Amino acid sequence: MNDTTSTRYNTAVIGGGQAGLITGYALQQRGIDFVILDANARVGDAWRSRWDSLRLFTQAFMNGLPGMAFPGDRNAFVSKDEVADFLEHYAETMDLPIRLNTKVEGLSHNGNVFVIETGDTTITAENVIVAMADYQKQAVPNFAHDLDASITQLHSAQYKNHGQLQDGPVLVVGLGNSGADIALDVSQTHETIVSGSESGSVPFKLESPFGRIVGSRLVRFAMVRVLNTSTPIGRRARPKLMEQGPPLVRVRPKELKAAGVTRVGRTTGINKGKPVVDDGKTLDVTNVIWCTGYRSGFDWIDIPVFDDQHQPIHRRGVTDVPGLYFVGLFFLHAMWSETITGVQPDVQHIVKHLEKQRTKQPA
Repeated sequence: MNDTTSTRYNTAVIGGGQAGLITGYALQQRGIDFVILDANARVGDAWRSRWDSLRLFTQAFMNGLPGMAFPGDRNAFVSKDEVADFLEHYAETMDLPIRLNTKVEGLSHNGNVFVIETGDTTITAENVIVAMADYQKQAVPNFAHDLDASITQLHSAQYKNHGQLQDGPVLVVGLGNSGADIALDVSQTHETIVSGSESGSVPFKLESPFGRIVGSRLVRFAMVRVLNTSTPIGRRARPKLMEQGPPLVRVRPKELKAAGVTRVGRTTGINKGKPVVDDGKTLDVTNVIWCTGYRSGFDWIDIPVFDDQHQPIHRRGVTDVPGLYFVGLFFLHAMWSETITGVQPDVQHIVKHLEKQRTKQPA
């Protein structure tokens, strides 16, 4: 990787995960001067920091990056560490200019160029592509601080494995894909309770013969080509999915039931230091894992491109501020826009738009 010392670029890409690397490659192929800025110490660290048992929903052959196939068994459902190492190898092989350990603390526009503050360095660019997922700030209920101090509580971003938990029952709050995966992992060693309801689930097991041969391809097709903002069904589904989250893919309710996981309603508060669910029952647990999602993490952007929920206003990643783009957000265009396989069409759309606008500028 070429860690350049220049501070003026045509394009700055903020975020060095899969969205940022794919964007960098697309810019490189077009001969556009750019830099990728990432706060982590290594490429792929965002994946390395997640729970130990995490694997992708799609097989390796679906998760190659432009110019490089995913190594190893093409039909394997690869681990999060394998993904991290692949991203790092890709960045090195493609010689992408990345500045690591560079946390962006401010982004503004002075009327001529974008100004990026990174602590002790100011970088300017004619274009900025914010290549970051929505998952930036941990969200937990306001009443979480009322839990008894004896109860171990973690957010899903902090959970690695069941060795972090004390003896006794575990309450997993939230039944999205993270909550379902973590509940199944925890159930191997602890009595496990899941609070909440899912927003649907894939009707087959991914690792079954049908899932490996046909099902995973169908899921990818649906999540990328069908459920997107270009189709009527995608436009209808998007508001609900933005509010409730995507359906369960790998760990479905039947897998949780088979593992002995208990289902309860929504967690609504605390009674004498213990969590309470919506039927009024108090749960006597010694551990709580908050799989309750994230809040918007774009408060460092001082440019008026956000709605009243501080979500970017865009059309497939293109904002009304010339030169400012977003990529890698959940359902930016398709339901899987934040995934390795789903982000690639969005990158091509955004970089083509950037290149077209660039050719219109006077020499």
